[in-house]
Amino acid sequence: MSSAPTTPPSVDKVDGFSRKSVRKARQKRSQSSSQFRSQGKPIELTPLPLLKDVPSSEQPELFLKKLQQCCVIFDFMDTLSDLKMKEYKRSTLNELVDYITISRGCLTEQTYPEVVRMVSCNIFRTLPPSDSNEFDPEEDEPTLEASWPHLQLVYEFFIRFLESQEFQPSIAKKYIDQKFVLQLLELFDSEDPRERDYLKTVLHRIYGKFLGLRAFIRKQINNIFLSIINGFALPLKAEHKQFLVKVLIPLHTVRSLSLFHAQVIRGLMKFWPKTCSQKEVMFLGELEEILDVIEPSQFVKIQEPLFKQIAKCVSSPHFQVAERALYYWNNEYIMSLIEENSNVILPIMFSSLYRISKEHWNPAIVALVYNVLKAFMEMNSTMFDELTATYKSDRQRLEDYLILPLLSYKCHFFRVKINK
Repeated sequence: MSSAPTTPPSVDKVDGFSRKSVRKARQKRSQSSSQFRSQGKPIELTPLPLLKDVPSSEQPELFLKKLQQCCVIFDFMDTLSDLKMKEYKRSTLNELVDYITISRGCLTEQTYPEVVRMVSCNIFRTLPPSDSNEFDPEEDEPTLEASWPHLQLVYEFFIRFLESQEFQPSIAKKYIDQKFVLQLLELFDSEDPRERDYLKTVLHRIYGKFLGLRAFIRKQINNIFLSIINGFALPLKAEHKQFLVKVLIPLHTVRSLSLFHAQVIRGLMKFWPKTCSQKEVMFLGELEEILDVIEPSQFVKIQEPLFKQIAKCVSSPHFQVAERALYYWNNEYIMSLIEENSNVILPIMFSSLYRISKEHWNPAIVALVYNVLKAFMEMNSTMFDELTATYKSDRQRLEDYLILPLLSYKCHFFRVKINK
């Protein structure tokens, strides 16, 4: 083998540590990777000549050797280790990308297993755990893959391989099989949006090239996402109702609700959060969206459990929960539903509203409650007066029940003291 000195191809370096990867101060780190070397020995790769510098007859063998070299994995969490070898592998990957793009006759039958092996060694890995269970894609920077300087080029090479005019699915199907597809789909859990973008392209190319894998890919995606619905139309299909009950509603129990929260009611009641005010506010918002389009006939069926829950929310010591629930009375359509059924809803809500108007610590909540009470009084003044009288009577009886024994005890106590 020739030992002539090699000059790495002139390529732009891939910056895996760009400013965009810097997380906010409250987050632990912006880089993560499960690709690391357990032993502490430095990695040494034997430099090989450039493909363009050897005769065309020697290029296929050299191509295979370079693919084998690129199966070596480096520790990118240690930014100071193996710097020279990391750069050598990066240059080699760049060279392979160029070679498979412009060369003809490079995809022999012997190259297929080596290509798939190299790609598999680099991309298939256990993904690192998320830094935060409360990750918000709109507010937080994602956890970026530290080994991206190599991973990006591996993905780029694999896409060029699949897109090559010389690519033969009949040979490749021995190596790009169902197991390969399953491992590929698991990588969509990566937090790095750059990787997910490449994965979409890779999966699309495989779907287009391998007719025998199409049904399997669809089935596995369906198993992951359970159902894909383009939109709802009335009347709802049975499968959509099943999807709602078995998939969408249970999703409300997980901590990462904010990741996928969107646009029934009995399911929300079942999973209503008891210790997380932020989720309660989200539930109330979702509930209002549903009530905005609910049919009056359906509203009647759920009004009692619904307003029992709203009464609890209005009574919440957390002012944002109480405020969000009281905002329902600013919605004209919901107000019309309440007015039509005030004889049922008013008794459910009255005691909570009346008590809050006298006792709540937040003046803004008290003001909102007064507006709601006024609205109820205008809707059904007769029932409002009856409920007011009943509430005051019950309250007086409760006070008598609690206070009279206490007064009796005090009188007895002072009588004993005087006698002594």
